[in-house]
Amino acid sequence: MVGCEGDERCMEKSPGRGLGLGLYTTKEAISFKNRSGFDPLHIAARQGHEAIVQVLLDHDPGLSKTVGQSNATPLITAATRGHTAVVKELLSKDPSLLEISRSNGKNALHLASRQGHEDIVKALLDKDPQLARRTDKKGQTALHMAVKGVSCEVVRLLLEADAAIVMLPDKFGNTALHVATRKKRAEIVNELLLLPDTNVNALTRDHKTAFDIADGMPLSEESTEIKDCLARYGAVRANELNQPRDELRITVTEIKKDVHTQLEQTRKTNRNVNGIAKELRKLHIAGINNATNSVTVVAVLFATVAFAAIFTVPGGDTDSGTAVMASSTPFKIFFIFNAIALFTSLAVVLVQITIVRGEMKSERRVVEVINKLMWLASVCTTVAFLSSAYIVVGRHNKWAAVLVTVIGGVTMAGVLGTMTYYVVKSKQVRKVRKKEKMSRSGTSLWNQLDSDTELNPIYAI
Repeated sequence: MVGCEGDERCMEKSPGRGLGLGLYTTKEAISFKNRSGFDPLHIAARQGHEAIVQVLLDHDPGLSKTVGQSNATPLITAATRGHTAVVKELLSKDPSLLEISRSNGKNALHLASRQGHEDIVKALLDKDPQLARRTDKKGQTALHMAVKGVSCEVVRLLLEADAAIVMLPDKFGNTALHVATRKKRAEIVNELLLLPDTNVNALTRDHKTAFDIADGMPLSEESTEIKDCLARYGAVRANELNQPRDELRITVTEIKKDVHTQLEQTRKTNRNVNGIAKELRKLHIAGINNATNSVTVVAVLFATVAFAAIFTVPGGDTDSGTAVMASSTPFKIFFIFNAIALFTSLAVVLVQITIVRGEMKSERRVVEVINKLMWLASVCTTVAFLSSAYIVVGRHNKWAAVLVTVIGGVTMAGVLGTMTYYVVKSKQVRKVRKKEKMSRSGTSLWNQLDSDTELNPIYAI
């Protein structure tokens, strides 16, 4: 072996010599690869030297898993070349070799089936019947490879191991029947059609049946025989099938059109709703502005009345400017509440002057605070008026002041109480409606629309 520099031709000519050298060589020499990428075990398996394979494996069993070109193991090499004895020897040493495939995904069964090596196919299937279902990177099973060859016996062995593989398609949708038809294997086509699992009108990815493939081949004795055989088993062209796939495609197309139409209508509805929302926001802003302007005018009126009342106090004043009734309790009440009315009214005016417009929630909060201040100013003005009534009518007509107090108190209390009741009730109703809307609404669009367009009433408390 050393003199031949690892050349497989040397081992082919002198197998006995290789056997003798194998007993005295080193492990590194045994695993040394020649220029073609083969070590001694691969060369022995390739040439079918069972004795050399046996000696090498006894010396180093790990050699069985060494790989050569394209990730080929010695088992794959021997199976491809048809060396049954070498295949059985390798499997007896290491059955796990069945799991190792070439870089293209093909295993020993693929290659043996393609070459029509019946004994090797049987030996491999005896070790693992599930090997018939293994696929390569193109999705091809060993049956796909077998129908490309001419051995009908290999096809039978594979179908006996697992008859269901006859309907397994590759990545292009080709079943074994499609491949056998394309390769003009009339005997194998007939063998496949004998199986009840065979779908004679199965479709490939390019929407062809086996009959379409046979019909597209040049006229010959084989193509005519295959067409007749297919026709006997009910094969037809793809355009003659009442195919659920076409119906499904039509249905999907109609659904797409309907969905597209609904989406367009939804977009139009959204645009209309957004336009309405903008108009409502404009009206809302205009309403807030009108309310704030009205409140400002009323506040100015309150401030004017309260300011004037200081200079025209009830009961008159002395020459020095001091109020005549300054020491009486009613005047003190009048003075305090009149001052409160003045300052709260001026505060409302000040806020209205300095407020920055533009943010709706902020404006609503400001208006609510202003309204509360205006209510306070109204109450204070009422108290100031009632206090001044006691000063004006004097002690002798005190009943008139009491009557005015009762009328004013009932009026203000009634208004405040009624407004408070309706405000609280309205807020509760709005909370309930908001919860119902949130529970019914299924999309964020409507939730956003509700929050943006809902006109929160501006209350005075």
